[in-house]
Amino acid sequence: MSSLRHFFRAMYVVVAVLLAVALFVPQVRMYRQEQSHTEIVAQLRFLRERLDSGLGGEMQSMFPEGYVFSHVLYGLAWTDVAREQANYRDQAVREARWALQRLDSPSGRAVFDARSRPAYGVFYVGWSSRLRGAVIELAGAGAPETERFTADCEALAAAFDADGPFLAAYPGQAWPVDNVVAVAALRIHDRVIGSRFESVVARWLTAAKASLDPDTGLMPHSVTPVREGARGSSQAIIQRFLPEIDTAWANQQYDTFRREFIDTPLGLPGVREYPRGRDGAGDVDSGPLVLGISVSATVVTLGAARAHGDEPLANSLTGLGESLGVPITLGDSKRYALGALPIGDAFLAWSFAEPRPDAETAFAPVVGWWWRLPWHAIALAFLALLWFPIARELRPRSPRSAAPPAA
Repeated sequence: MSSLRHFFRAMYVVVAVLLAVALFVPQVRMYRQEQSHTEIVAQLRFLRERLDSGLGGEMQSMFPEGYVFSHVLYGLAWTDVAREQANYRDQAVREARWALQRLDSPSGRAVFDARSRPAYGVFYVGWSSRLRGAVIELAGAGAPETERFTADCEALAAAFDADGPFLAAYPGQAWPVDNVVAVAALRIHDRVIGSRFESVVARWLTAAKASLDPDTGLMPHSVTPVREGARGSSQAIIQRFLPEIDTAWANQQYDTFRREFIDTPLGLPGVREYPRGRDGAGDVDSGPLVLGISVSATVVTLGAARAHGDEPLANSLTGLGESLGVPITLGDSKRYALGALPIGDAFLAWSFAEPRPDAETAFAPVVGWWWRLPWHAIALAFLALLWFPIARELRPRSPRSAAPPAA
């Protein structure tokens, strides 16, 4: 009987140690404010393995743009890494070109309509063109993608002049966020290849500014078939790309976005799916909502914060992601949430890879300096309860209590 008691006591200690480590590591990771390029590349290795094993098709079965997002974010993350670390340039160009080949395939175009203007719609042409432009920027003048990129940009420009400012992604369905990505592709064309679409972009900006959501002053979430006001899941992407189009307006829009959508339920930073004062249900765009917070919008906003030089928000979201995201490194690859939802890894890698601007911008803190302390206190309280039985066993007994009872 005594040996069995010793066995269970030893098992309890082992479990207690494992739980203590499991609680301690996330507490430390809350203080992470930056991801090294080595870690981002490790994420991309994991994603490449999953893409090779059919991730695009899996994600396509979950939401309509799953195949495109899985590949385009992988390619964009590589090009962003190489923008800061030139030693990754050749690998980034090679991997981004591989992603473009997968996009430029029947599987990549399957859900889009060739009869749209531009052909296959603004979502497909906009995202693939933005990636193609990034490849040309890294590969240099004379890159083989140049002719296709210019032709697609001309098709976008003609469509904006005819039907803008918000072109359809699918017949009868238009989201402004897709158009922001497409206009960013026009901008990268003019920066990398030569000025050609300045007037088109200027006209688009005028029209877009006249079509804002009256309640928030931000771009609406959708305009066709129904008009819906600004939402966090689309705003996060808009704020990521808008600085490439018009820096001054982007700064104004980001300040408004920050005021309307950044929140701190339970003391943790996050991004609301609906602006302050509005509630709504989660959907395929936002994912499940937790106290009004969209996890997908929060992850993408990390990249937007980096693009705007918003260190208080970017740093706190990085620490939160490293703590709650359960990152695991196996060999030379890194994954989050045990690799259960790789599309989340794709968005995270893309967000972490966004280069910070050279100029510093002053932003107010999102959370107080103490925001981690309540979570440390909860962890310590749990550990105290966990280890109390062990401490009681190890506590020295007084001679009186240790003496055998009298006969």
